[in-house]
Amino acid sequence: MRLPIFQVDAFTNELFRGNPAAVCPLEEWLPDQLMQAIAMENNLSETAFFLGKEGLYEIRWFTPISEVDLCGHATLAAAFVIFTFKEPHRMMLRFHSKSGALEVSNNGDTIALDFPAAFGEQRPAPPLISQALGVPPIEYYFGDSHLVLLESEKVVASLTPNLELIARLPGMGLVVTARGEQCDFVSRYFAPQIGINEDPVTGATHCYLVPYWAKRLGKSALYAKQLSARGGELFCEDRGERVSIAGHAVMYLQGEITISS
Repeated sequence: MRLPIFQVDAFTNELFRGNPAAVCPLEEWLPDQLMQAIAMENNLSETAFFLGKEGLYEIRWFTPISEVDLCGHATLAAAFVIFTFKEPHRMMLRFHSKSGALEVSNNGDTIALDFPAAFGEQRPAPPLISQALGVPPIEYYFGDSHLVLLESEKVVASLTPNLELIARLPGMGLVVTARGEQCDFVSRYFAPQIGINEDPVTGATHCYLVPYWAKRLGKSALYAKQLSARGGELFCEDRGERVSIAGHAVMYLQGEITISS
């Protein structure tokens, strides 16, 4: 069996930055165990598998250790592959996923994802949060991922969290955020629970971050940066029950997977 594979750096216009995602176009779904094995072999934060044609596709995402219900950067990477190689004249497509229908538009310079907005519940921060981060949170919100507001961009950038403690938190992972110095807000995302110690750039966490910062800043259009070692930028818009998350993408490699029977 031979499968095409692409690797795309998402949420960046520079090679070797942003978040690398593997993308595998399929003619039919592979067994789950095989897709998981491919994702483990790729050893990237996400591998996207998709199939379909004429602007209508199905998509699934796998980390090295598990399937996830939603992934932003690998969706952007998959759309980049479709817009570049499969349907270069198409300006919009739709993915069907475990998180529902996801529309993606080709804006020429950027690709925009239409994702569901998410809202965490404000609570007192569990003591484990402060222990894991080494700094006290200003605000804490509970959801699929834990969202923590910190004092400044400098504090977010300088964190060296205890990943073993973060792995003990329920849910997907831990998002830390603060007001940006040269952008609207910054963030980092730690998810050892799903095999990702720190994700370079995370589209899905912005489903929480965009509504939060839109309300806090009183504006709907937001420019965000993720402060991982690779770094990335996102152009976002709060649309009530939906959020738009846009970014650039850069091709790194195109190849073929060979799987012996």
